[in-house]
Amino acid sequence: RFRLGDVLGSGSYAVVYRAWNIIKDNAVAIKLEPINHSSSVQREYRILKNLEGGIGIPCALWFGRESAYHALVLDLLGPSLHHIFLAHNRRFNLDTVVNLGDQLLSRLEFIHSHNYIHGDIKPQNVVVGLGDLKHTAFLIDFSTAKEFWNTLTGVHIPFRQGQCLTSTPAFTSINDHLGLELGHCDDLESLTYMLIYCLQGSLPWLTSDQEQLSSSSILECKVNTTIEVLCQGIPVQFATILIYTRTLAFS
Repeated sequence: RFRLGDVLGSGSYAVVYRAWNIIKDNAVAIKLEPINHSSSVQREYRILKNLEGGIGIPCALWFGRESAYHALVLDLLGPSLHHIFLAHNRRFNLDTVVNLGDQLLSRLEFIHSHNYIHGDIKPQNVVVGLGDLKHTAFLIDFSTAKEFWNTLTGVHIPFRQGQCLTSTPAFTSINDHLGLELGHCDDLESLTYMLIYCLQGSLPWLTSDQEQLSSSSILECKVNTTIEVLCQGIPVQFATILIYTRTLAFS
């Protein structure tokens, strides 16, 4: 049914390919996950169907089994923010970052209004569209997304401690490092780190030689880096936003 092409990205278990739909004769993206793992892509498919129609939300076309894999077929989108960032010498201008932040805040507002948190905001999980949508930012990879509000009972998920780190350490919230249950505020903190990264060209806890620091080392640096130092040389509004996100209540 599908002819696989280049690898577009990969995670712990799943790999995303550019593919050709032989039946419909069009290009798609397909996410494959071995069937011997509990299917995060099936869960991602359900979440995307619940978010269907939102601007900047990938369109999930089909989910099923292909050979020894669970397969999630998605609309093919353009390059990631990570690749665009590298192509622009690892820095965006202020207008670009403000536009990006405005779009992604709208994406998170939509996702949160449907009772989900994304859970892994980072440059690799932001892509642009193709054609007429080339200036539209899309949030992808909902494999770690989850409901924070039980729609059946009308109750917010309980606050818990001792949780495993589920997001990318460089951009995740301090709460995630500390093993606290994530809420919508943690998506906003992650987004703020990412915007500062795009404007500054790096973050204090990212080494110049791209050495992979441990999550504990990154946490130590995040806690010890003042917001004033983190936002030095950029508009004060970024510091204001970060202070605000860190003071939001869990619920």
